[in-house]
Order: sequence, then C-alpha cells, then structure tokens
Amino acid sequence: MSLARLIARPLLASSFVWSGVERLRRPEETGRQLEPGLRRLGTAVPPLAPLAQRPRTVGRIVGGVQIGAAALLALGRFPRLSASLLAATAALTAVGDTATSAGGRTPALLKNFSLAGGVLLASVDTAGRPSLAWRARRLGTGARRELGKAGQLGRPVRTAVAEVRRSAKEVIGH
Repeated sequence: MSLARLIARPLLASSFVWSGVERLRRPEETGRQLEPGLRRLGTAVPPLAPLAQRPRTVGRIVGGVQIGAAALLALGRFPRLSASLLAATAALTAVGDTATSAGGRTPALLKNFSLAGGVLLASVDTAGRPSLAWRARRLGTGARRELGKAGQLGRPVRTAVAEVRRSAKEVIGH
C-alpha cells in the first residue's frame, strides 16, 4: 500500500466514524435529519416507503454502517466495498441535507458532497491491483483459449487412439 493510501484512508474514514457515533448517540436528531430524504426515497421507490415510517431506526442503521465501513476503510480491509457503503450513506445524508437546506445548512451540505466524492474515488481505487471484474474476464478469456487448444489437440489425439486400437486388433487378431 502506498504512503498516500496509508494516510488518506484513515483520514477520510475518521469523519464517518465520528458521524456514525453521533447518529447512534442522537437517534431522534438523526431521524429528523433523514426523514425528508427518506420520504423522497419512498416516493421515488415505493418498496422503500416503509423506511420513511422509521427514520430513527434507519438513522441507527446508517450510523452502524458508517462506523463499520469506516473502520474497514481505515484498516485497508475491503476498501472498495467499504468506500461504496460510505458513499451510499453520504448520499442519503446529502439528500436529507438538501431537503432541509435552509440557508445555514450549506456548509454541512458541501461537506457531505465532498465526503461522498472522496469515498466514490476510494471505491474505484484498485491500489494498483486489477479489479475482480477484470480478473474474471481475463480468467474467462484464458479458459476459452485453453479449451480451444484442447479442442484442436483433441482431433489428432482421437485419430492416434483409433490407429493404436486398429493396430492392437491386428496384433491380437480379433
């Protein structure tokens, strides 16, 4: 892991750990903050409408996810998955802040959008290693190539086996 990643991931994660702890400590405030965004989400995606009825519970879940995913990101474990989860929680928070934005919330809104951008970058950072999708495609291509070679070799091998059988029958006399 590069020095920049070693330093940047914990720094980026620290804000989410703090936010997650605050969400768990103050579920009523978190529920009020998330309620407008949850209503919008419930209107846009009807199966998620019941979430708008339980904003405190959703706030606790978001807080727990933020703490867990931020800890994983800071430790460098499952960094793309944890960054993706943090981006989702930041987006949910940003939607809530946009819905309640009345002048004084602009700095918090900008902070949430900035953090969402940071974790989106982290979610696509492969740290110099290929992604799972790239590795799967490469494995499939290699397997197809090897199967093609085996198919090309199969015909001469079958022909040789048939000749050996004919020869064996002639020697044995059957």
